Amino acid sequence: MNSIQIKNVRLINPMTQTEQVQDVYVQNGKLVEKLDNVSQVIDATGQWLMPTMVDLCANLREPGQQQHGTLQSEGIAAREQGILHVVIPPDCKPIVQDNGALIQGLKEKAWQDAGIYLHITGALTQGLEGKQPSNMAGLQKGGCLLVSNAYAAFENDDVILRTLEYAAGLDLTVVFYPEEPQIAKDGCVHQGFTASRQGLPTIPTLAETVALAKYLLMVEATGVKAHFGLLSCGASVDLIRIAKEKGLNITADVAIHQLHLTDDVTDGFNTLAHVRPPLRSAKDRDLLREGVASGVIDAICSHHEPLNASAKQAPFAETQAGISAFDSFVALGVALVEQGLLSPLQWTNRVTTQPANIANIADAWAAQHGWVLIDPNAKWTLNAENIRSKGKNTPLIGAEVQGKVVQVFA
Repeated sequence: MNSIQIKNVRLINPMTQTEQVQDVYVQNGKLVEKLDNVSQVIDATGQWLMPTMVDLCANLREPGQQQHGTLQSEGIAAREQGILHVVIPPDCKPIVQDNGALIQGLKEKAWQDAGIYLHITGALTQGLEGKQPSNMAGLQKGGCLLVSNAYAAFENDDVILRTLEYAAGLDLTVVFYPEEPQIAKDGCVHQGFTASRQGLPTIPTLAETVALAKYLLMVEATGVKAHFGLLSCGASVDLIRIAKEKGLNITADVAIHQLHLTDDVTDGFNTLAHVRPPLRSAKDRDLLREGVASGVIDAICSHHEPLNASAKQAPFAETQAGISAFDSFVALGVALVEQGLLSPLQWTNRVTTQPANIANIADAWAAQHGWVLIDPNAKWTLNAENIRSKGKNTPLIGAEVQGKVVQVFA
């Protein structure tokens, strides 16, 4: 039996909305009032103890793309960073998220291989082809609490309305990653000075805001519960704020890298910064940060997308989009606190209780979460050797960061 005393730790508890320095006792991953027999004593002066996290968007690459990552390799990377609950989008290749019977097998494999709780977003349309609604009732029976068409295009707006009405009737949350295909086309970077100088095809912010505005109107018309993921531009924050003020049943998240990096990082055709949606301008980044601070943006996700080296070794526009993000997630979160954008408790809320509520797993998370001990003062350099993910594809390679997981109790 694992019985641990942690002394002088800052306990950050989003369930009680409190944070204070105290001694705590952990037994088998759970906080307990007192232990008569302690097997380990940890002096955690200056460190934080918070619940394990919920990631609303991460691609673990299995099944179908094991050359980039597996449930085992990426699940272990997530668990070691204190991310115990992982939500994956419905864009595996081949598509399995329109088959409720296959979903349970993936969940069981994720637990067996890596000790993480996998939550699968079901396909909104059959095969993500955007033509016919998927068997959402079957997906719901198979354990899907969210449905999405990821970045796949819809055949027409009538299909969107029919799928939203179907989802609303089942009380399923629909996840949108807003991007208008006719505007985005074959773009790969933000429309700005850096892209123009390098002659790269662009994805303007209008591709996101046009799609977002349309989806919001359809959400209002159908009454469906909706979540808008991976927002990337400042104008989207205003649209979400206005919709919330109108009373729409919506939430939103942003990827952690969008709160720190800008399109300047793509300079020199840096393929490690090729991500979709693209890194935007400094103004967009700052407005996204304001959205997180004000609560208009409810949650922060990793948008983890591991890729092997060859996926990034081509001309920029021909490389595969994605950033490996599990290993830097805590350090970039600590940076938001160090920079004064969020308090430790506010950051914890945005990566634990709020994403758990959005994913409709609040009760399961409350019963299953463990605790993660973080040293917010630890400085270290992110490199290929200490990245546990199979994918080393991050523009932060070689960067000195601050904030590190010391131990996970789960």
